[in-house]
Amino acid sequence: MDNLLSSFIIQAITKEHEGGLFDFNATLPLMALQFLVLTILLNFLFYKPISNILDQRSEYIRNSLTSASASLLKANELTSQYENKLAESRKDAQNIIKQAQQEAQLLVSNKIKDAQKNAENLLANAYQELSIQKEQALKSLENQVDMLSNQIRLKVLDN
Repeated sequence: MDNLLSSFIIQAITKEHEGGLFDFNATLPLMALQFLVLTILLNFLFYKPISNILDQRSEYIRNSLTSASASLLKANELTSQYENKLAESRKDAQNIIKQAQQEAQLLVSNKIKDAQKNAENLLANAYQELSIQKEQALKSLENQVDMLSNQIRLKVLDN
């Protein structure tokens, strides 16, 4: 049994030296060559097409962002232009309204002045007519008083 155990240990030691985890015989360069061929093959079949697709996608996104930025800038410029035009239009409308109000006030004040002048003229004419009528009435009364006084005098003297 001792002999059997020692032969088993010798076989294990010799096998360990013959082929272990790393065996540096013809299989190592073959495995390295196989690894390189597989790497090159995967590079051409998968990595480059996927890389190209990712580059195209990145460029598409970059172009989209650039065009979106340009559109946003243009929209902002148009918005500011429209806001400026709107503000100018509002100012112009306010000026037109103010001018129309001033013209209307001037027209109304002129009409009021004309009406006042007409009223003053009518009053002056009415006062003149009343004065004339008053003078005529006074003359008429004077004549009547003279006639009555003559009649009274005649009656008093006759009696």
